[in-house]
Amino acid sequence: MRTNNRIWNMLSKLGIFVLAFGLITACSQKSENESKTADLVYVNWAEGIAYTNLAKVVLEDKMGYEVEITSAGVGPAYTAVANGDADAFMETWLPTLHADYVEQYQEDIIDLGTVYEGTQSGLVVPTYVEIDKISELNAVSDKFNGEITGIDAGAGIMKTTNEVIEDYNLDYELVQSSGPAMTSALKKAYENQEPIVVTGWKPHWMFGSFDLKFLEQDEDMMKWKTGSIHIMGRKDLQEDKPELATFLSNMHLTDAELADLMVQINESDESNEVVAKEWLANNEEVIADWIPEGNMESEM
Repeated sequence: MRTNNRIWNMLSKLGIFVLAFGLITACSQKSENESKTADLVYVNWAEGIAYTNLAKVVLEDKMGYEVEITSAGVGPAYTAVANGDADAFMETWLPTLHADYVEQYQEDIIDLGTVYEGTQSGLVVPTYVEIDKISELNAVSDKFNGEITGIDAGAGIMKTTNEVIEDYNLDYELVQSSGPAMTSALKKAYENQEPIVVTGWKPHWMFGSFDLKFLEQDEDMMKWKTGSIHIMGRKDLQEDKPELATFLSNMHLTDAELADLMVQINESDESNEVVAKEWLANNEEVIADWIPEGNMESEM
């Protein structure tokens, strides 16, 4: 009888061990799977499209991630990250354009660092347009049909352009469109050598395709300043997905690197992801420092 009890106790302990091992393994696999996903939000602007697709390709091909990238307006993008519905917003312009959003969501997002430095934004015209200053726009409003061609309504540059219209008492209407619609209107006007003024920014492929200039601001009415593009993560990203957070913090492109990627995407008939893969194949050294140690798929 005592022997039977011992056997029963051993089997019970073995069963508990097997059950515990199974639970630990399942939890471990679940955790590993969760750490290998990335949900990135970007705005439908040329530079963000370019390097967000590049990030997707690197994460998937080099680090074994499953990546979803989603285009959204600026306001919804911040809301998605602040609510924890997305891991990171890929395009925060500081110190000016998105300052209000960063202040609004400062408790729910974290700054993962700069992906590009040397941004510039403002009102842009082709170089064949004779005026050079914002303060000269009213004198030629008839030539521009009294319109400034803008992008999506939630963009920071739309807000600051409306402030400029008020500050300079410009007799112009800011027309809402989108990044692609704005560049399409610019291309059409440029080919016909017609006057046009748009909301523009650097980095952007349009400066490599057309001869353009920023209209100068008055010294005492400076609205736009040079700055940098940051990546913002949800507040608990570092704890949940430390490798992804480190990767996003390591991302950085020079003006020449980003311009080259953007021009190739703009001039290709292939999908953005396919072009990003091709660009990566020829620029492996650029992303070598982005991947956290031990996370290269061949090292795992």
